[in-house]
Amino acid sequence: MILPSLEKVSQRFGVSERGYYGAFGGAYIPEMLYPNIETLRTVYLDILREHSFQQEFALLLRDYVGRPTPLYFAQRLSELYKTRIYLKREDLNHTGAHKINNTLGQILLAKRLGKRRIIAETGAGQHGVATATVCARMGLECVIYMGAVDIERQKPNVERMRLLGAEVIAARSGSQTLKDATNEAMRDWITNPDTTHYIIGSVVGPHPYPDMVARFQSIISQEIVQQLQEKEGRSYPDYILACVGGGSNAIGAFYHFLDNDRVTLIALEAAGKGIHTGYSAATTVLGRPGVLHGSKTLLMQTDDGQVVEPFSISAGLDYPGIGPIHAHLFTSGRVEFHAITDDEALQAGKLLAQTEGIIPALETAHALAYLDKLNAQPHHVVVINLSGRGDKDLQTYMGVPQERPH
Repeated sequence: MILPSLEKVSQRFGVSERGYYGAFGGAYIPEMLYPNIETLRTVYLDILREHSFQQEFALLLRDYVGRPTPLYFAQRLSELYKTRIYLKREDLNHTGAHKINNTLGQILLAKRLGKRRIIAETGAGQHGVATATVCARMGLECVIYMGAVDIERQKPNVERMRLLGAEVIAARSGSQTLKDATNEAMRDWITNPDTTHYIIGSVVGPHPYPDMVARFQSIISQEIVQQLQEKEGRSYPDYILACVGGGSNAIGAFYHFLDNDRVTLIALEAAGKGIHTGYSAATTVLGRPGVLHGSKTLLMQTDDGQVVEPFSISAGLDYPGIGPIHAHLFTSGRVEFHAITDDEALQAGKLLAQTEGIIPALETAHALAYLDKLNAQPHHVVVINLSGRGDKDLQTYMGVPQERPH
């Protein structure tokens, strides 16, 4: 059994002792949350390094989640694009996405902290399902906050959460999507700090959450290193592509390659109906530094600092910011960021379904769409992190329109 590597890998891009990635990060929190955040900050690394924690985490990843996930050579897609394309099959995890890597790690941490109640936010519903799943497995109370718009467009996942015993609460403020669900979850945590652990689903929020989530998701790139060595005779690809909303699947895929400059890392954001249409979530193009959900990062905002409502056909990318580590990776130039429109993502998702028999989540489809622009050579190795499966998105694929509420 391979134990997950939960240490900070990158010397250039890891978090500082104060919780910053370059100019981004920190913990901008209400006083009521300070005891919870400070407890997490002082103990999370010690807990993660405990051999008993790593043994339990590794065993559950193997026997419950189903890791390692395959690194699948997409032969027909490779022939189409005239390069060597591998798909990291996070869609084959229990619950259908990468999210369970993090929820499993965090719930083991929460139990060691004596917490009895778990809350979470969710956009596409995959993090909510993964949280409800591990709560059922561990016998803990579970409350999921989800935007009212997302509840309508991701109904299959809502029913899964409820079947697993979670209470799903609709966020009805703002755009009624992921940002607003996160706001509601933060309010709940402020009200119930002693009994409750908040399982944040991405590399966002106050320190130590971005670092903690990144370490749990780094199992993805740890496996890619080993699997490429077996399949290609070298431990790194030429390109890694991953979609980015908050950015947990992307940092999981990038983590062990951050200091390897031979690997081009590419993050794909949601351009929605077009970057400058007012219906977009392309944070690195439209955003600027500010504070959102407890950390300093890049976010879409007006001149007077009000958050701009994001838009994407993909519920998991419908977020006005990115995690602080991604803000640093963007501003430092280590990771390329590009924006993909709704239409481009839809076409890429359908193409994968019809060439490889794999229906990807619409989030992942944004990464697949960049193959049309990559211009990779026949000898290049391209890894795409297939962050989730597309069952939840079938209505959208079939043409049911998704509009921002008025």
